[in-house]
Amino acid sequence: MEQRVSLITLGVQDLARARRFYEALGWKTAAAPGDDILFFQAAGFIVALWDRAKLADDTGVRDTAAAGEA
Repeated sequence: MEQRVSLITLGVQDLARARRFYEALGWKTAAAPGDDILFFQAAGFIVALWDRAKLADDTGVRDTAAAGEA
């Protein structure tokens, strides 16, 4: 079986700022400005950007970095 990564999800503090960063690199998304998650097609995989707090809630993982904890 071929092992590969097809989706990477990143939790970001500021979704609009992260969107501008990736779009400045030339990456394209079909997401509307108010969407909760952004998908960028890369070379053979997808990068998803999601609000960090929403990602933590969805996965049931406490976001200790946002709370200033180590």
